[in-house]
Amino acid sequence: MAHAHHKTDSHTVDFQVDPVVLELGQRFVDAGHELSLVGGPVRDLFLGRTSPDLDFTTDATPDQTVALIKKWADNFWEIGRAFGTIGMRKAGFQIEITTYRAEAYDPDSRKPVVAFGSSLTDDLLRRDFTINAMALKLPTMELVDPFGGVRDLHASVLATPCAPEASFSDDPLRMMRAARFASQLGVSVHDDVRKAMTGMAERITIISAERIRDELVKLICGARPRVGVDLLVDTGLAEFVLPEVSALRLESDEHHRHKDVYQHSLQVLEQAAELETDAEGPVPGPDFVLRFAALMHDVGKPATRRFEQGGAVSFRHHDMVGAKLTTKRMKALRFDNDTIKAVARLVELHMRFYGYGDAGWSDSAVRRYVTDAGPLLERLHRLTRSDVTTRNQRKADRLSFAYDDLEERIAALRQQESLEAVRPDLDGAQIMSLLGLKPGPVVGRAYKFLLNERMEHGPLPADDAEARLLRWWAEQPEAVPAEPADGESPAGVEPSHVEESK
Repeated sequence: MAHAHHKTDSHTVDFQVDPVVLELGQRFVDAGHELSLVGGPVRDLFLGRTSPDLDFTTDATPDQTVALIKKWADNFWEIGRAFGTIGMRKAGFQIEITTYRAEAYDPDSRKPVVAFGSSLTDDLLRRDFTINAMALKLPTMELVDPFGGVRDLHASVLATPCAPEASFSDDPLRMMRAARFASQLGVSVHDDVRKAMTGMAERITIISAERIRDELVKLICGARPRVGVDLLVDTGLAEFVLPEVSALRLESDEHHRHKDVYQHSLQVLEQAAELETDAEGPVPGPDFVLRFAALMHDVGKPATRRFEQGGAVSFRHHDMVGAKLTTKRMKALRFDNDTIKAVARLVELHMRFYGYGDAGWSDSAVRRYVTDAGPLLERLHRLTRSDVTTRNQRKADRLSFAYDDLEERIAALRQQESLEAVRPDLDGAQIMSLLGLKPGPVVGRAYKFLLNERMEHGPLPADDAEARLLRWWAEQPEAVPAEPADGESPAGVEPSHVEESK
């Protein structure tokens, strides 16, 4: 490791950079060019973090960069060439080298308009925040910090190198990034930045859903997601990005008392994150699916709120409505189907436990809980436990003990029978053979009947399952005996033939 000391006010920072960084810098300088480590990697040096991704900036053109690294890199690619970026791998590092830029957005376009620049300071000026607008000149390791990035990093504040309005006009996604950094780095946002975000929130609509989604995932998976979400809602950005979360701020009514659904949802998000496990555990953190379900679990409440007599407030079926709203929003943000299904399913199931309590559940109800949750069971445990934000300690304890009890019941049933994949005691081939059926919807109904029996009664011996199936079959309209051909046993008649024979 190469070391360099840097004095900032009263802080001396001991930078450790990999020899690869200095070697690359030397190659550029020997060829008469400038090269600086820039942005996130420099910020991370101050924060004592390391990353295998390294960003550099240079006065060399993309062609000159390719000529310098072609034989040196393990491999390289030119996918970002139009934006001045050449990517490569070397000694385990993923490296991007970008020609100095002066970049602006066309106000009506989603694509950056790229213009190459010739000055490092100008390049730093067009970066998103001062803490990302610092550079280390190579190979001398001289820090270039024209906009006070070190100062802002020590003060834990997010500010922009130029006027925030100009920065956000260049790329409105930076407003989302401000919220993401608030979550990831625990920085507060400068008043001017917050004001610009609030005034320009609608500009986020020119950004593609995919880019917004990626920032949102990083925000939700950050160290303080509550702070990031709160900033989105506070500035009005959430109105365009996650309107369902903004809508949770229900008007309070002095005659009808109910919890602040918005603050409750933020608390559930925070508590769910605390229940994540390490890499060895069942829900390694940060877990986006659990966290996002925690944030969205009550989004069905505004649409289902009803004022009852006597001042009570009800939110009937808010779980089902919330699952639909969550699916719709995640589709709009271009999430993949598996992630959408997982989050929506957790939202849909988050109230299921509340039927468990003084009366307890039958074994069949416990089986259904496990089967309906499927691979999401461990997340559902955590979501349900997180959903308790009452200040009433006795109530909180009662719910916690009840959930402990449910988990013990699940564990006990697991030992007796395989709960992971509750299947009927007979498979499709056995059903068709026993009832003399061809593949078709009737077989599906028979399968469903047996699955229900399995849920209700646990595993059954084969002869018992067959007897139950035959009793069920005798009551079905399709079970009209066909005229057997010579030497053939009777077979079930398909539904279409039943109509004709009536």
